[in-house]
Amino acid sequence: MAHPKRRQSKSRRNNRRSHLKIKKPLLKKCPLTNQKHLYHHAYWYENKLYYRGNIVMYRNENEKKSL
Repeated sequence: MAHPKRRQSKSRRNNRRSHLKIKKPLLKKCPLTNQKHLYHHAYWYENKLYYRGNIVMYRNENEKKSL
């Protein structure tokens, strides 16, 4: 098993870890509804499913919300 010959300094360790931070998700604002949503994802707004600015599906009032 490989072992390091010398101990890495704190600055070298921190430089390596600097890229491991959590990024914010990319959100897009829909021009029709002005709602923010994830890129390439459909979203519900007023019982309608929107994707890329188009209504894809309607939800009936009788159905239970499955989200």
